[in-house]
Amino acid sequence: MMTMTRAAAAEALFVSDLQPGQAPSADLIQAAVDRMVERYGVDGCAARMAAEFGDHPELAVRRMGWVRRVVGTAA
Repeated sequence: MMTMTRAAAAEALFVSDLQPGQAPSADLIQAAVDRMVERYGVDGCAARMAAEFGDHPELAVRRMGWVRRVVGTAA
Protein backbone atom coordinates (compact mmCIF):
# COMPACT_ATOMS: atom_id res chain seq x y z
CA MET A 1 0.00 0.00 0.00
CA MET A 2 2.87 2.35 0.68
CA THR A 3 4.09 2.12 -2.91
CA MET A 4 1.18 4.42 -3.79
CA THR A 5 -0.10 7.55 -2.16
CA ARG A 6 -2.32 7.25 0.89
CA ALA A 7 -5.10 8.90 -1.09
CA ALA A 8 -4.90 6.26 -3.83
CA ALA A 9 -4.80 3.47 -1.26
CA ALA A 10 -7.84 4.98 0.48
CA GLU A 11 -9.76 5.14 -2.79
CA ALA A 12 -8.94 1.51 -3.54
CA LEU A 13 -9.92 0.35 -0.07
CA PHE A 14 -13.12 2.40 -0.29
CA VAL A 15 -14.28 0.44 -3.36
CA SER A 16 -13.31 -2.92 -1.89
CA ASP A 17 -15.74 -5.25 -0.18
CA LEU A 18 -14.01 -5.05 3.21
CA GLN A 19 -16.26 -3.83 5.98
CA PRO A 20 -15.42 -2.14 9.30
CA GLY A 21 -17.12 -4.94 11.23
CA GLN A 22 -14.60 -7.41 9.84
CA ALA A 23 -11.75 -5.66 11.68
CA PRO A 24 -9.42 -6.57 8.80
CA SER A 25 -5.74 -7.15 9.44
CA ALA A 26 -3.07 -5.11 7.67
CA ASP A 27 -2.50 -8.06 5.33
CA LEU A 28 -6.18 -8.21 4.36
CA ILE A 29 -6.23 -4.47 3.80
CA GLN A 30 -3.16 -4.65 1.59
CA ALA A 31 -4.64 -7.54 -0.39
CA ALA A 32 -7.91 -5.66 -0.89
CA VAL A 33 -6.10 -2.52 -2.06
CA ASP A 34 -3.96 -4.53 -4.46
CA ARG A 35 -7.01 -6.36 -5.88
CA MET A 36 -8.95 -3.16 -6.48
CA VAL A 37 -6.02 -1.39 -8.13
CA GLU A 38 -5.40 -4.44 -10.31
CA ARG A 39 -9.08 -4.66 -11.22
CA TYR A 40 -9.93 -0.98 -11.76
CA GLY A 41 -6.64 0.92 -11.81
CA VAL A 42 -6.01 3.95 -9.61
CA ASP A 43 -8.19 6.23 -11.74
CA GLY A 44 -10.97 3.66 -11.86
CA CYS A 45 -11.00 3.36 -8.06
CA ALA A 46 -11.26 7.14 -7.78
CA ALA A 47 -14.13 7.20 -10.27
CA ARG A 48 -16.02 4.44 -8.47
CA MET A 49 -15.54 6.19 -5.15
CA ALA A 50 -16.80 9.46 -6.60
CA ALA A 51 -19.87 7.69 -7.95
CA GLU A 52 -20.67 6.34 -4.49
CA PHE A 53 -20.40 9.83 -3.02
CA GLY A 54 -22.87 10.99 -5.67
CA ASP A 55 -25.26 8.07 -5.21
CA HIS A 56 -25.06 7.53 -1.44
CA PRO A 57 -23.32 10.52 0.18
CA GLU A 58 -24.42 9.74 3.74
CA LEU A 59 -23.00 6.22 3.58
CA ALA A 60 -19.91 7.23 1.63
CA VAL A 61 -18.89 9.81 4.25
CA ARG A 62 -19.01 7.20 7.01
CA ARG A 63 -17.12 4.66 4.94
CA MET A 64 -14.44 7.17 4.00
CA GLY A 65 -13.94 8.04 7.67
CA TRP A 66 -13.27 4.38 8.42
CA VAL A 67 -11.07 3.97 5.34
CA ARG A 68 -8.91 6.99 6.24
CA ARG A 69 -8.44 5.73 9.79
CA VAL A 70 -7.47 2.26 8.56
CA VAL A 71 -5.09 3.53 5.88
CA GLY A 72 -3.55 5.94 8.39
CA THR A 73 -2.79 3.16 10.86
CA ALA A 74 -1.51 0.80 8.17
CA ALA A 75 1.05 3.36 6.98
